[in-house]
Amino acid sequence: MTRLAARVRRANRLYHAAEYGALAVRLPSLLADLQAAAAASEGRTRLRVLRLLADAYHPACTLMLKSLGYTDLAFIAVTRASEAIAELEDPVCTALSGFFATHILMAAGSPQQALSKATATVNLLEQHLALPHAEALLGELHLISATSITKDPTRPAHDRTSDVRSHLAEAARLAGRTMETRAFHLNFGPTNVKIHRVSLNADLGHHGDAVTAGTDVHPEIIKAPGRQAAYHSDLGRALVHVRGQESTAAERFLRAELIAPQRVHANALIGDSVSYLLGKRLPAHVQRDLSGLAHRMGISR
Repeated sequence: MTRLAARVRRANRLYHAAEYGALAVRLPSLLADLQAAAAASEGRTRLRVLRLLADAYHPACTLMLKSLGYTDLAFIAVTRASEAIAELEDPVCTALSGFFATHILMAAGSPQQALSKATATVNLLEQHLALPHAEALLGELHLISATSITKDPTRPAHDRTSDVRSHLAEAARLAGRTMETRAFHLNFGPTNVKIHRVSLNADLGHHGDAVTAGTDVHPEIIKAPGRQAAYHSDLGRALVHVRGQESTAAERFLRAELIAPQRVHANALIGDSVSYLLGKRLPAHVQRDLSGLAHRMGISR
């Protein structure tokens, strides 16, 4: 059991480091061993194995697959996790399953369904906030709710902005209570809320606000290269749209690549921004480095 727990922790560390290749090699045998251990155990031991199984699917498997664009496989992973969690009869674990399901619905291009799932999960979790780490998970649910709203083109722009800010404010309030935490192998806390403030404003098209939000963020506080790279790349996406900041945007993408290359190379939004920058007049050294990034991403001019 101790060895299995260590392997699950290792898998989630690899996910947060965006070392997807190394993680993909380890996951199949890890999941198979956990399934075998669950089938061979009973009582409290079985419940411990089921928690490990859910931890292996979340986020190591589900979010890695989503990040790489394998939404169908990510859906299977989150379904397998929910089956394990159902046997635990733990409302916080059930809410965790809802959180990851929200991610998959959003990745599948269903932001309204994603928000509906997140809202139902928030309502469930708010009845159990005295349980360990429930507030941290609630904060993450508000962040994913805000993200879902930015992806919904049917909402009027003013309503999207207002609703996103409301969810951000609630997440910030909760982060002030929890401070930095790694509960459920996530990274909820004040720093992650600030990183989301950058990305959400960029997604809403409020590029100036995104740049302003990014001026007082220290992503290195979160010991997760994937989140650090997200900060730099999302700030880069905003800077692309600020006159005279094209070179700075390119430098942000290059910095993100240094931190988590596999995550950056798989991100379509970054790819779109890099393609756009390739057509701009940039200093020779920036143009050279950006062309190198484009080549590594499979982008041709």
